[in-house]
Amino acid sequence: MTTNTAPAAGTAESLRRLYFVRFAFALVWAGLLFATASSLGPVSIALLVLYPLFDVVAAVLDLRSPKAGKPIAALYVNVAISLLAAAGLAVAASSGIPGVLRVWGSWAIVAGVVQLVVGVARRGLAGQWPLILSGAISVVAGASFLVQATMDGASLTALAGYATLGGVFFLVSALRLGGGRRAQEQ
Repeated sequence: MTTNTAPAAGTAESLRRLYFVRFAFALVWAGLLFATASSLGPVSIALLVLYPLFDVVAAVLDLRSPKAGKPIAALYVNVAISLLAAAGLAVAASSGIPGVLRVWGSWAIVAGVVQLVVGVARRGLAGQWPLILSGAISVVAGASFLVQATMDGASLTALAGYATLGGVFFLVSALRLGGGRRAQEQ
């Protein structure tokens, strides 16, 4: 029995640390983007490309964590789509905010579906329901970004809100993983 719970506990602790880092990154990133979101300048473009690249790093760290119940194929898909999103955002920035919103919206939809798959695969592990909900919200938000791209006065500020909400979901998941660990130890 100890053999079965040790990998799950190691996975939970590894994910908990990763989720806290993702929360902190999302808040800092959102604040910086909000401060620069009025136009597409060098700082806002760098931030836009940085976000999916950070997602790549987080997925790689997730892949390297203990392997109990791991949806590895979905994490590789996440790495690939996030790399494509980073490249797409770098290119779309030259065409303006609507182009950025189209790329970001498409990425949010696909990444949301991947997050749903990962969360459902890990649903036996504490802290996954907030991420399942976050994945579903990401799909809806992505669709709204696609709609915003067609409107006059499109802005990047909604992306800061999206990142903040995603960060909060990672925080809730991290806290629930901590609670799940304490319950397993008792």
